[in-house]
Amino acid sequence: MIIEQLKQSEALLEGHFLLSSGRHSNRYCQCAKLLQYPERAAHVLSIVAEQLKDMKIDIVVGPAMGGIIVAYELGRQLGIPAIFTEREEGIMTLRRGFEIKPGQKILIAEDVVTTGKSSIETIAVLKTQKVEIAGIACIVDRSVQPLPYPLFSAIKLEIESWEANNCPLCKEGKPYVKPGSRKIN
Repeated sequence: MIIEQLKQSEALLEGHFLLSSGRHSNRYCQCAKLLQYPERAAHVLSIVAEQLKDMKIDIVVGPAMGGIIVAYELGRQLGIPAIFTEREEGIMTLRRGFEIKPGQKILIAEDVVTTGKSSIETIAVLKTQKVEIAGIACIVDRSVQPLPYPLFSAIKLEIESWEANNCPLCKEGKPYVKPGSRKIN
């Protein structure tokens, strides 16, 4: 069971968290804790790969940081290349000599999808290459709104969050931590 894998690897955290969206939450998925165990990562992502096996995807692209290992493992399981995008001066870019050809069918891969911001930024970069986006794959689907592409996940979790000025944990005086890699503007 996926929730057990998350708990055993201490990837499902409880406390007071400042999310990259600026919202606050009492739970956080730190999938890097799960991904540090290759066997667990392979097992959890095999559930996602199974959903994708008949899709004829050409390449997997993971936004840095959270999507790099996920893209690699999905690429390995699907037998296709895996690359990543990264922010350069705050803007998502395709670097390091990675190439995408027009017409290729691309899968975006992330660890956790909540707002889909990193995926959408990556898609914007790739669309300039005239590719087809097959969908977005992730370990944990925390999406709070529909995304413009199909979403494939190992597990769907509903985790409550609040605007900073309406956070009950702040009102209780509990300090928060900012665990994600994206800077907040």
